[in-house]
Amino acid sequence: MNTTASRRGRGGRERILAAAARLFATQGIGATGMEQVAEQAPVSKRTLYAHFRTKNDLVIAHLRDLALSGATLEGVLTREDIPPRDRIRRLFDQPVAAPVRGCPFIDAAAEFPDPESAVHSYAREQKLRMVALIADLVTELGCREPLLLAEQLATLADGAASRAMVLDDADYGRHARAAAEVLLDQALRET
Repeated sequence: MNTTASRRGRGGRERILAAAARLFATQGIGATGMEQVAEQAPVSKRTLYAHFRTKNDLVIAHLRDLALSGATLEGVLTREDIPPRDRIRRLFDQPVAAPVRGCPFIDAAAEFPDPESAVHSYAREQKLRMVALIADLVTELGCREPLLLAEQLATLADGAASRAMVLDDADYGRHARAAAEVLLDQALRET
């Protein structure tokens, strides 16, 4: 059996998404062409466009896959096997990878700056979801102003992820984690 033919058969969508994830992480969304994704998958351009009519469709599917995978900053917030305060602390841990990539939703919004674009809108939804998840956790901890604290913690996490990427320092979140501890302690003392 021809291995190239079998690779091009079933699983094309998954291979396309895997190739897009690798390429987007290493060279950015804007610098990655659809032809390059098809070549890396490997699938025909016809197969690629059968699954994803536009690059925007591919980018949104990629971001959805990331969100569902739990491999983003937000992923730790839904883990019920970890106590609420520890979930918040883990917002400041970057995945151990080289180079450090930061937050894929912020990256996507930066590469699609029009707030009306589908990609930017999806990234915004994920960032708003992140605040809502943090607000739920700090409410569980007993905070009286959960949305205010959640916005502060999300700002720290996003800022730390961005600086970690720029500085290529996977442990950069330690600075934001220290600030988050102060904010949490203060908010809980006021309860």
